Order: sequence, then C-alpha cells, then structure tokens
Amino acid sequence: MTLDATDRAIIEALQAGLPLVAAPYAQVADGLGLAEAELTARLQVMKDDGVIRRIAAAPNHYKLGMTANGMTVWDVEDAALATLGPKVGALPFVTHSYERPRALPDWPYNMFAMVHGSSRDEVEEKRAEIKAILGDALRGCDILYSTRILKKTGLRLRKKG
Repeated sequence: MTLDATDRAIIEALQAGLPLVAAPYAQVADGLGLAEAELTARLQVMKDDGVIRRIAAAPNHYKLGMTANGMTVWDVEDAALATLGPKVGALPFVTHSYERPRALPDWPYNMFAMVHGSSRDEVEEKRAEIKAILGDALRGCDILYSTRILKKTGLRLRKKG
C-alpha cells in the first residue's frame, strides 16, 4: 500500500494518541476535514494492509499501582516454542511476549514475557504460573526488574515540508 497525503495526515494526527473526548474519531476527522466514516474506513484499510497494527489504550501501569514490573526471560526448547509461546502471551497478566534469538554463550534466553504486579511477590507468583505452563520444555529462566519507567512511543512520522 502506498500512503497518500490524507493517509499520512491521519497517521500524523493519531501518532500521539486519540483525544480523550466522547467522540475521538469525529474530532480527529473534523480536524482533518474528513467525514468520520472516511477516517475510520481509511484506518481499516491501513490496518488490513499492515500499515498500522493497532490503535489501543496504553495505560500508565505505575499510576495503576503496578510498580513491580519484570521482564521474564526463558530458555525454552526451540521445538516447543511455537506451541508454548502463544499460551504465555495469552495470559491476562502478560502485557507483551515475544521470541528472540539467543546470544550464546552469555544469553541463553529465547522467549520474553513482560509481567506487571503491585509487588515483587505478586510478579514472582505470576512467573511461577508461566513456569508451570512451560513445564519440561523449560531449561532456564530469570527475571529483570524495571528500575525506572521509560517513555514508550511508537513510530513517529516527520511532517513533510
């Protein structure tokens, strides 16, 4: 898909997030001189074509009381990863999970799953649930706790001109 000027303007208008109003798409559309139906139709086409992956809320987990945050890292047998990875990713307390290549000999982990909790004990309990799912395919694991919040943003397009 090739983005036209209107698609690019839509992405630029939404890249910092939707406005917190009762009708956010109507407000964005109005600001772009579009009908709301055209805006949502264009967004759907861009989503279907893989230009955008999703539009979603990104809550601040610290403000929600989730101050113990750990990236759990797992050394899972490669043959089992395709089956077990989606099970871990589907857990309600895992915010994102993905496969990465190992960096042997120093880094044996090939699966990552971010877990949030109100205490380290809570995160460790959730980690134990993941460990149970991985069962005999698990060869090792660790957890890397966050020490500070980092500003997370998606891709930002520069304005042309």
